[in-house]
Amino acid sequence: MCGGAIHGRGTSRGSPTAPSSPGPGGDDKSHCRRAQEDPEESVLLDYKELGTVGLNARPSLSSSRRQRTNARLVIQLARLEGYSVRPVAGGHSPSDLPCTTGFMIRMDKLDKLLEVNRQQQHVVVQGGMILSTLHSHLDAHGLAMSNVGSISDQSISGNRLYMLLADGSRVHCSRSENTDLFLATLCGLGATGIILRVTLQAERAFRLKETHEAMHIDKAIGQLETVFTEAEHTRMWWYPQTNRVRVDRANRCYEPAQPRFRVNWFYDVVLGYHLTLLLLFFGRFIPAFNYYATFLHSSETMLAPATTTDKSYKVFNLDCLIPHHTTEWCVPFSEARATLLEIKEWLDQEDASPHRLGPDFPIEIRVSKEDDIWLSPAYGQISCWIGIVRYKPYGFSVPYKPLFKRFEQILQNHAGRPHWAKMHDFTPDALRKQYPKFDDYLRVLNAVDPHGLFRNEYVRRHIFGETGPHADKELFLMDT
Repeated sequence: MCGGAIHGRGTSRGSPTAPSSPGPGGDDKSHCRRAQEDPEESVLLDYKELGTVGLNARPSLSSSRRQRTNARLVIQLARLEGYSVRPVAGGHSPSDLPCTTGFMIRMDKLDKLLEVNRQQQHVVVQGGMILSTLHSHLDAHGLAMSNVGSISDQSISGNRLYMLLADGSRVHCSRSENTDLFLATLCGLGATGIILRVTLQAERAFRLKETHEAMHIDKAIGQLETVFTEAEHTRMWWYPQTNRVRVDRANRCYEPAQPRFRVNWFYDVVLGYHLTLLLLFFGRFIPAFNYYATFLHSSETMLAPATTTDKSYKVFNLDCLIPHHTTEWCVPFSEARATLLEIKEWLDQEDASPHRLGPDFPIEIRVSKEDDIWLSPAYGQISCWIGIVRYKPYGFSVPYKPLFKRFEQILQNHAGRPHWAKMHDFTPDALRKQYPKFDDYLRVLNAVDPHGLFRNEYVRRHIFGETGPHADKELFLMDT
């Protein structure tokens, strides 16, 4: 097969072979030559451990020498062999969303900057670029994204997409061209096709000035609207065992950069990292040690007022050094106060229990504007996001499923929608109630991919309601 040595892995069909039928427009060899000449479709076939939890993607096709092949050829081969195709970029999702038992296409080397227009402040990049790489390119040209999340290990989306579909055709889509495909793809779970090229709207690079303030959780919940409207960007970190909250507020500025405080070897390295890891490790056996870790991080020293001024993406982004299990949901902002109060009541009950199983610190709380993207959790509503974690000190497994299940029950009581990249148990019936455009999304999937070429186990389970071992998320779990 042109592009590299391709080998089957763990399949009852034997090693897949190159398709014997002629490619479109000529014989196999001419089709292979043309495919190799298109750098926008040159991808890797590979597998690796994915995400921040122990997940092992188990693809049936991989490249033993990480050689490049062509995405259209992979699609053609998958159709002939009866496998699905899964495009993966950063593989950061702490769920089986990027996993597959079919063919895995690694997009992370499809990461070239193709065009920069500083006057109109937009860029065109290949579809496998992750945000951290994008930040560097934009910064070099005096540009920046208007808003990003806490991490930049995930792949991008944009204002105009150039895609490879299941039938091998290539299309552009945007808000003015193939609009339904565009709105279905922006939060499309990788099920509509392979994104080859993305046009992104940026803006002139700017700095953010961020301040940190500590307050009691009761005050934070009581003044929730004020807290989240006093600044352009706000997030809260709740330390439940001590009822303290750190509020981070960031606003645009043109002041000289004053980066995050320099690393203090004792507080940041010895106490903040190594002692924390040790306490969390002992907390696997004696839960009281988890309290000590929380007390350490919510102390007056750690939550002392501070100010940071830096490039926007450096303020937006955080570095979580400890592997962890996580789940995150959003609720309508009108339900945020009631949701947080119910979570607090639950955690207070947990604290009083001798068999306490509470979340580790911090519980992150943030707010996002409403949008019109069909499967966006923020579709049609201002949303309050709430996320909890269970750390895995030194990589050791910790119990988390009962904790996450109770947390998710509370969020569902308040019209919660799960973060797509995190583990959840939503079925098509539940999704249909929460997402007014869910059936439109299914319509687009069936139109552009009628045979389910891009449907991995996650999509078959949550979007199409399939059950059984072939669609079970436990298939990919390395620890539970």
